[in-house]
Amino acid sequence: MARVPYLSKADLAEADQDLLNRPISLNKALVNSPKAARAFSGLGGFIRYGSKLDPRLRELAILQVGWLARSPYEWSHHVKIGHDFGVSDTDIQALIDDTAGKQVTLNALTLDVLKAAREIADAGAMTAATFASLQTALGNEQVVDLTITIAFYCAVVRVLATLQIDVEPDYMPYLERWPLPG
Repeated sequence: MARVPYLSKADLAEADQDLLNRPISLNKALVNSPKAARAFSGLGGFIRYGSKLDPRLRELAILQVGWLARSPYEWSHHVKIGHDFGVSDTDIQALIDDTAGKQVTLNALTLDVLKAAREIADAGAMTAATFASLQTALGNEQVVDLTITIAFYCAVVRVLATLQIDVEPDYMPYLERWPLPG
Protein backbone atom coordinates (compact mmCIF):
# COMPACT_ATOMS: atom_id res chain seq x y z
CA MET A 1 0.00 0.00 0.00
CA ALA A 2 1.39 3.36 -1.01
CA ARG A 3 2.43 5.79 1.71
CA VAL A 4 0.58 8.67 0.07
CA PRO A 5 -2.91 8.58 -1.42
CA TYR A 6 -3.45 7.78 -5.06
CA LEU A 7 -5.23 10.80 -6.48
CA SER A 8 -7.55 11.05 -9.47
CA LYS A 9 -8.09 13.87 -11.96
CA ALA A 10 -11.08 14.99 -9.85
CA ASP A 11 -8.71 15.62 -6.93
CA LEU A 12 -6.55 18.02 -8.96
CA ALA A 13 -6.85 21.57 -10.16
CA GLU A 14 -7.93 21.69 -13.81
CA ALA A 15 -4.45 22.91 -14.84
CA ASP A 16 -2.88 19.77 -13.33
CA GLN A 17 -5.30 17.12 -14.58
CA ASP A 18 -3.09 16.40 -17.61
CA LEU A 19 -0.57 14.89 -15.19
CA LEU A 20 -2.89 11.88 -14.99
CA ASN A 21 -3.33 11.35 -18.73
CA ARG A 22 -1.38 8.16 -18.02
CA PRO A 23 -3.08 7.12 -14.75
CA ILE A 24 -0.50 4.64 -13.49
CA SER A 25 0.08 4.22 -9.75
CA LEU A 26 3.31 6.21 -9.78
CA ASN A 27 1.66 9.23 -11.38
CA LYS A 28 -1.35 8.98 -9.05
CA ALA A 29 1.03 9.23 -6.09
CA LEU A 30 3.34 11.90 -7.52
CA VAL A 31 0.44 14.30 -8.15
CA ASN A 32 0.26 14.84 -4.41
CA SER A 33 2.88 17.43 -5.42
CA PRO A 34 1.81 18.59 -8.89
CA LYS A 35 4.90 20.75 -9.52
CA ALA A 36 7.22 17.88 -8.61
CA ALA A 37 5.16 15.49 -10.75
CA ARG A 38 5.45 17.86 -13.71
CA ALA A 39 9.23 18.20 -13.31
CA PHE A 40 9.62 14.44 -12.88
CA SER A 41 7.54 13.71 -15.97
CA GLY A 42 9.45 16.32 -17.96
CA LEU A 43 12.76 14.51 -17.63
CA GLY A 44 11.08 11.13 -18.06
CA GLY A 45 9.43 12.40 -21.23
CA PHE A 46 12.74 13.62 -22.63
CA ILE A 47 14.34 10.26 -21.92
CA ARG A 48 11.57 8.36 -23.71
CA TYR A 49 10.74 10.75 -26.55
CA GLY A 50 13.56 13.29 -26.96
CA SER A 51 16.79 11.38 -26.54
CA LYS A 52 18.69 10.10 -29.57
CA LEU A 53 19.79 7.02 -27.62
CA ASP A 54 18.64 3.77 -29.23
CA PRO A 55 15.35 2.85 -27.48
CA ARG A 56 16.34 -0.80 -27.00
CA LEU A 57 19.58 0.20 -25.29
CA ARG A 58 17.71 2.77 -23.18
CA GLU A 59 15.22 0.16 -22.02
CA LEU A 60 17.94 -2.38 -21.25
CA ALA A 61 19.74 0.22 -19.12
CA ILE A 62 16.50 0.98 -17.26
CA LEU A 63 15.79 -2.72 -16.81
CA GLN A 64 19.29 -3.23 -15.42
CA VAL A 65 18.63 -0.53 -12.81
CA GLY A 66 15.25 -2.07 -11.94
CA TRP A 67 16.77 -5.54 -11.64
CA LEU A 68 19.61 -4.37 -9.40
CA ALA A 69 17.23 -2.39 -7.18
CA ARG A 70 14.83 -5.34 -7.08
CA SER A 71 12.09 -2.87 -7.92
CA PRO A 72 8.90 -4.77 -8.83
CA TYR A 73 7.25 -1.65 -10.22
CA GLU A 74 10.17 -0.51 -12.36
CA TRP A 75 11.00 -4.01 -13.56
CA SER A 76 7.43 -4.95 -14.52
CA HIS A 77 6.68 -1.66 -16.26
CA HIS A 78 9.90 -1.66 -18.25
CA VAL A 79 9.66 -5.30 -19.28
CA LYS A 80 6.42 -4.27 -20.99
CA ILE A 81 7.78 -0.96 -22.28
CA GLY A 82 11.00 -2.68 -23.32
CA HIS A 83 9.03 -5.15 -25.43
CA ASP A 84 7.37 -2.16 -27.11
CA PHE A 85 10.83 -0.79 -28.00
CA GLY A 86 12.50 -3.95 -29.29
CA VAL A 87 13.74 -5.69 -26.13
CA SER A 88 13.23 -9.43 -26.62
CA ASP A 89 12.73 -12.16 -24.04
CA THR A 90 16.21 -13.33 -25.05
CA ASP A 91 17.58 -9.88 -24.15
CA ILE A 92 15.89 -10.00 -20.75
CA GLN A 93 17.32 -13.42 -19.97
CA ALA A 94 20.73 -12.24 -21.16
CA LEU A 95 20.53 -9.22 -18.83
CA ILE A 96 19.72 -11.53 -15.92
CA ASP A 97 22.52 -13.92 -16.86
CA ASP A 98 25.08 -11.16 -17.48
CA THR A 99 24.28 -9.63 -14.09
CA ALA A 100 24.94 -13.03 -12.54
CA GLY A 101 28.31 -13.23 -14.30
CA LYS A 102 27.23 -15.88 -16.80
CA GLN A 103 28.40 -15.92 -20.41
CA VAL A 104 25.95 -14.25 -22.83
CA THR A 105 25.86 -13.54 -26.55
CA LEU A 106 24.95 -9.83 -26.45
CA ASN A 107 27.08 -7.52 -28.58
CA ALA A 108 29.83 -5.39 -27.02
CA LEU A 109 27.82 -2.15 -27.04
CA THR A 110 24.86 -3.74 -25.26
CA LEU A 111 27.19 -5.31 -22.69
CA ASP A 112 28.81 -1.91 -22.10
CA VAL A 113 25.40 -0.31 -21.57
CA LEU A 114 24.48 -2.95 -18.98
CA LYS A 115 27.88 -2.56 -17.34
CA ALA A 116 27.44 1.22 -17.20
CA ALA A 117 24.06 0.83 -15.52
CA ARG A 118 25.54 -1.56 -12.96
CA GLU A 119 28.48 0.75 -12.26
CA ILE A 120 26.30 3.83 -11.78
CA ALA A 121 23.76 1.94 -9.67
CA ASP A 122 26.42 0.28 -7.52
CA ALA A 123 29.22 2.86 -7.30
CA GLY A 124 27.56 6.10 -8.32
CA ALA A 125 29.55 6.53 -11.55
CA MET A 126 30.79 4.72 -14.63
CA THR A 127 34.42 3.71 -14.63
CA ALA A 128 36.73 5.58 -17.00
CA ALA A 129 37.09 2.49 -19.19
CA THR A 130 33.34 1.96 -19.57
CA PHE A 131 32.75 5.64 -20.24
CA ALA A 132 35.51 5.77 -22.87
CA SER A 133 34.17 2.69 -24.63
CA LEU A 134 30.63 4.08 -24.70
CA GLN A 135 31.81 7.55 -25.73
CA THR A 136 33.64 6.01 -28.68
CA ALA A 137 30.61 3.94 -29.69
CA LEU A 138 27.88 6.49 -29.05
CA GLY A 139 29.44 9.96 -29.16
CA ASN A 140 29.09 12.70 -26.60
CA GLU A 141 25.37 13.43 -26.93
CA GLN A 142 24.25 9.84 -26.56
CA VAL A 143 26.68 9.01 -23.75
CA VAL A 144 25.30 12.00 -21.83
CA ASP A 145 21.74 10.84 -22.58
CA LEU A 146 22.62 7.34 -21.38
CA THR A 147 24.19 8.70 -18.20
CA ILE A 148 21.13 10.85 -17.48
CA THR A 149 18.82 7.91 -18.19
CA ILE A 150 20.62 5.60 -15.79
CA ALA A 151 20.95 8.26 -13.07
CA PHE A 152 17.28 9.27 -13.41
CA TYR A 153 16.11 5.69 -13.07
CA CYS A 154 18.36 5.18 -10.05
CA ALA A 155 16.32 8.02 -8.54
CA VAL A 156 13.02 6.58 -9.81
CA VAL A 157 13.54 3.23 -8.06
CA ARG A 158 14.23 5.06 -4.81
CA VAL A 159 11.04 7.11 -5.17
CA LEU A 160 9.08 3.93 -5.90
CA ALA A 161 10.54 2.14 -2.87
CA THR A 162 10.11 5.04 -0.48
CA LEU A 163 6.52 5.81 -1.51
CA GLN A 164 5.80 2.04 -1.70
CA ILE A 165 4.09 2.31 -5.06
CA ASP A 166 1.92 -0.70 -5.90
CA VAL A 167 2.29 -2.66 -9.14
CA GLU A 168 -0.95 -2.51 -11.10
CA PRO A 169 -2.64 -5.85 -11.89
CA ASP A 170 -1.98 -5.40 -15.64
CA TYR A 171 1.77 -5.52 -14.96
CA MET A 172 1.81 -8.52 -12.61
CA PRO A 173 2.21 -11.07 -15.44
CA TYR A 174 5.60 -9.52 -16.24
CA LEU A 175 6.74 -10.17 -12.67
CA GLU A 176 5.42 -13.71 -12.84
CA ARG A 177 7.25 -14.35 -16.12
CA TRP A 178 10.47 -12.64 -14.97
CA PRO A 179 10.55 -12.75 -11.15
CA LEU A 180 13.07 -10.59 -9.36
CA PRO A 181 15.72 -12.35 -7.27
CA GLY A 182 14.90 -12.86 -3.60
